[in-house]
Order: sequence, then structure tokens, then C-alpha cells
Amino acid sequence: MDRETTAEIERELDEGGIAAGVEDSPGMKITVARDELVAKLGVVSRAVSSRGTVQVLSGILLSAESGVLSLAATDMELSLRTTLAAQVEGDGAVVVPGRLLVDLARLLPASEVTIEYRPDEGIAHVVCGTAGYRLNTYSAEDFPRLPPVDAQLHAIGRVALLETISRVARSASRDESRPVLTGILVRFEAGKLVMVATDSYRLSVKETELDATAPELEAIIPARALQELSRLSPTAGAGSDTVELGVHENHVVFGTGDAWLTTRRIDGQFPNYRQLLPETFEVELAIARVELADVVRRVSVMAQRNSPLRLRFAEGELTVSAQTQDVGEAKESLPVSYTGEEFVIGFNADFLRDGVDSIVGDDVQVKLINPLRPAILVDPTGDFTYLIMPIRLAG
Repeated sequence: MDRETTAEIERELDEGGIAAGVEDSPGMKITVARDELVAKLGVVSRAVSSRGTVQVLSGILLSAESGVLSLAATDMELSLRTTLAAQVEGDGAVVVPGRLLVDLARLLPASEVTIEYRPDEGIAHVVCGTAGYRLNTYSAEDFPRLPPVDAQLHAIGRVALLETISRVARSASRDESRPVLTGILVRFEAGKLVMVATDSYRLSVKETELDATAPELEAIIPARALQELSRLSPTAGAGSDTVELGVHENHVVFGTGDAWLTTRRIDGQFPNYRQLLPETFEVELAIARVELADVVRRVSVMAQRNSPLRLRFAEGELTVSAQTQDVGEAKESLPVSYTGEEFVIGFNADFLRDGVDSIVGDDVQVKLINPLRPAILVDPTGDFTYLIMPIRLAG
């Protein structure tokens, strides 16, 4: 989280703009199935803040009403919510330390759990079989008000959405000093979903045809949030073929099964990826994907301490090699349909492996210009493109 975002969050909490979400409870008693509670806590706990600057964000909000227990967690960039059936006495809400509750729930000895909140004590009593626990709590009034999930929603095919995320997400940057690059550009256009991610060393572009109409949306969405959606969907969205998608002010809302994920959009200008993709190449050839992936994976073992992978194209053959001083060297060849003068180019081993692994199909279409210009890997269907910058080789 960048310094400006942190300051904005603290200001919003201080002013009560986002906060003041839920009123304190007059007291409540909840009885739930332990295994279901553990599963649902596993869903929301991934949004619990690991930073200690705002204590209430390290908690999970439990709110009960009309036989339903709702769970929610947020770090102010990402929020996760879900529900489960419960026996409820007294409606209300309380925030319980998140990691502690998750760890405790997994170890409880019996199949049924009772959680009773007594506001006069500021304590949540957890009883399961012969085990009893007293947990200090936070005020529900201090928990942030989460973006509503009743915005205009559109159903997007779950498989298509998640596959598109998985193909591009690894190219997003993890360097928070450039927030825009930690996001994925998501754009819906006529019958198509386009996602783009780059960390300035490689670039992934995936275009996916959609069966149904989609919202008019172009947003930079944190890669972390989209990856959490991928983790969330198989668990909370079991049996659901679609993901609900909506936009509320500067937030994007995703719903799957009985779980909801909301995330802040990233402000800024995403790089014009079309201008970054070369249009003409000196070398174009198809290489068997599985064989190339296996060779790259084996030789990469010797590409340590940022040593590059060296790819040497010669008549009918590709030789992949790596050498790390005081470690060793590796070299392996495979047949390819290359003709012409010898061509040698170097790549970051992890980036090249990621690119090959992102391709789906029997072959990888490899496009090269010269040893100092970007290389392109293309999916056989033409709907996925992976650009990778080369490394200048010594000698």
C-alpha cells in the first residue's frame, strides 16, 4: 500500500466517512456448525489486514440477523464477505481478532460452536464441547462501512473470467512504488474481455470472447484482488457458472456463490500496451510447447543469482544454456524449424518460464527481432500474447 493510499484511509477513518459502518450490539448469541464456520472464516480471513496501524482492520466482523451469520473482513483496499446459517438469539455485531478466531476455530473439539457476545464485558465467549474461550473484541462501530453490493450487476462466465485472470496475473508488478503496474487493466468491449498486465519487463495480453453482454468498463484492478477472486470462486461459488460484476463509485464488486469481494480501483494511466507490441519480426517459428517448457525448466536450475538463460538458434536446432559462477552450467538442445544465421538472445529464466507456462496449446509461436529488442510468445489461437524484454549477454 503506497503512502498516499495509507494517508487517505487513515483520514477517512478519522473523519468517519468510510467508517461508522455498524452499530454496536446489545448482545447476541450464535450457534453454528464448526466445519461450516471454519470454511467461511477461511474465505474472509484473506482480507484481514496484516498491518497494525488500524487495529480494527485486523478483525473479522460478525453480524447476526434473522438466522443468518454474516462474516466480513477488509484491509481498506480489498474486502471479503460471506454468510452462513446459524441459530441466532439477539441481532447485533462485533469485531473479533481475525487470525486468532481462524486458528481457534480450526482446533475446536466438537461439531457445534456457540459464540456469545456480551457488550458490557467487551468479550466474546466461544464454547465448543467442553472447551471455552474468552476473546477480547473491537467495537463494530469502528469497522469500516463496506461498499454496497446492490449495484447494477452483470453475470460473467466464471470459467472465462478466471482463466483470463490466471493467464495475465503473473506479469503484474509487485513493486508498490508504481501502483498502476500492480494492477491489471480490465476492459470489456463488444462481446470481449481484455486483460493486460505488465511489470515493465514483461507484458501479458489476453482477449476472451464472452457469450453474454458485459458492462461497459475499463478499470485498473489490483492483481491481488483478482487473484483472490480466483481462490474464492471454487470454494464459495461451487455450482455457480457465473460471477456477478458491478461498479460502485471507485470500487469494483464481484459476487460468487454466497461470497462477495470488493476492491478499490487503481487511479492512474496504464501504459499503452498496443504501442509496446512490435508489428514486424525477423524470426517467426513454432516450437513444441511441452518440450520447450521442460527444457527451460531443467536448464533454469543453473540460472542463479540473476544469470540469464541463453537461447541459441541455429539450423534446425535450439540450444538453451545457463551458467552461474561457482555453481555450474547446463545446456540442452531440441529440434526446431529454424533456418538462417545463428541467433543468440538472453532472457530472465523466471520470466521466460512464466511466459511458456502461460501458453495453452501444442505449440508456442516465437517471434524475434534482434537480441536487444523484445521477444513475443503467442498462443496458437492468437488470443494471448506475452512480451518479454531480453537481457544483454556478455561477450
